[in-house]
Amino acid sequence: MTVRDFHALRSHLGLPPADETDRFPAEVLAEAEQVASRGPQASVDRTEVPFVTIDPPGSMDLDQAVHLERTADGFVVHYAIADVGGAVQLGGAIDDEARRRGQTVYLPDGRVPLHPPVLSEGALSLLPDVVRAAVVWTVAVRADGEIGDVALERALVRSVARLDYEGVQQSFDDGTPHASIEALRDLGTVRREARLAAGAIDLALPSQHVVPAGDGWNVALEPRTAADGWNAEVSLLTGMAAARLMVDGRVGLLRTLPGPPRGEIERFEELAQRLGVEVPAGAGPGRVLAGLDLTEPRSLALMTQATRLLRGAGYAAFDEEVPDVTTHAGIGGAYAQVTAPLRRLADRFSTQVCLALAAGERPDQALRAALDPVADAMAASDRVAAEADRTAIDQVETWVMQDRTTATDQRPAEVMVVDPPVVSEAHGDGLDAGAQVRVRVARVDAAERRVTYVTQA
Repeated sequence: MTVRDFHALRSHLGLPPADETDRFPAEVLAEAEQVASRGPQASVDRTEVPFVTIDPPGSMDLDQAVHLERTADGFVVHYAIADVGGAVQLGGAIDDEARRRGQTVYLPDGRVPLHPPVLSEGALSLLPDVVRAAVVWTVAVRADGEIGDVALERALVRSVARLDYEGVQQSFDDGTPHASIEALRDLGTVRREARLAAGAIDLALPSQHVVPAGDGWNVALEPRTAADGWNAEVSLLTGMAAARLMVDGRVGLLRTLPGPPRGEIERFEELAQRLGVEVPAGAGPGRVLAGLDLTEPRSLALMTQATRLLRGAGYAAFDEEVPDVTTHAGIGGAYAQVTAPLRRLADRFSTQVCLALAAGERPDQALRAALDPVADAMAASDRVAAEADRTAIDQVETWVMQDRTTATDQRPAEVMVVDPPVVSEAHGDGLDAGAQVRVRVARVDAAERRVTYVTQA
């Protein structure tokens, strides 16, 4: 009987076995216990602000808590981010181990955390009804979605409710959203519109993930609600506000993505025309994608083609000399990662830079010297995280499909299979862009984690 686990994948990626994912060096665990025992540290008290968190059900590593206000000319966003930088000593054991890991890596049989759980799921997590230390961003957003004044401070906060995406969506559908996020839909809508106006190329392809199925595994599509998008806009605007501080201050760590080459835009427009998707004069790919009905096959075909427009993402660390590319084409402006420090290394360092700049100070030399190594660590860990996600899906697809093979040698194309919901190679007739076809399994290569399909009448 074939053992269906992810041990080989973990070994290939240099990750610990599933039953050892919380294993850290003794000195890291000892330092983490010391940090946890100190309790939250901050001189400013913002516990009167009724922050709420929005995360997947069961999540314990809660990085962000939000509270929104309406104003006469827009909104004020209060965004509390777990203050990892205030707790973790630069050059200490936790810092060294976090730099080695880069980010939390998620696999179907468990995650490999960036920080010891006593911190990421305990003392530093913005869990409900407990006082925690946070970096609180206060961002003014005009009625047209443009970002106005930005301030940030270290403060004590208390989340009053732990919400999840599906519940938030249901509350808006029912007309009963939590008072702290009553403005979320309107804020998210105007912010997305502002980013699209700035040329953002916002992909909305269905997200695949591996789920338990009896004694094994299967692949499923992760539902994405409108509320997911509204909530994401809060994080994106905070990252854009952070990037503005960095560029103006001429020091920081940006997440960058150059705009697509003209040739790729032309290929995108040609496919849109072949699929019968209207491309209004002067409209960029972002506007075209925003108008798609993702229940239609032609929309998925065009959205898949659009992934070619967003290649070359990287990290740009800089000190005094601002890089040539400061923007992220997918987001529509300069952007920095600052909202997930429990799970991502860059966010802690970028937040420390922003705190100094917001106070009118120059970040200290040790912090500035760390930016390049942190950028390298993030790039390396991004590759591991992406391979873990992609390969786990490929592996499960081979398990699900290994008994359904039929030989073929016909021409290849890429299809999105409905059951299981995966994107794979297919051969045969009728494989035109946007077409709906029936396919059967032609070949399963478990060693290469690859499944090939063939069309059938």
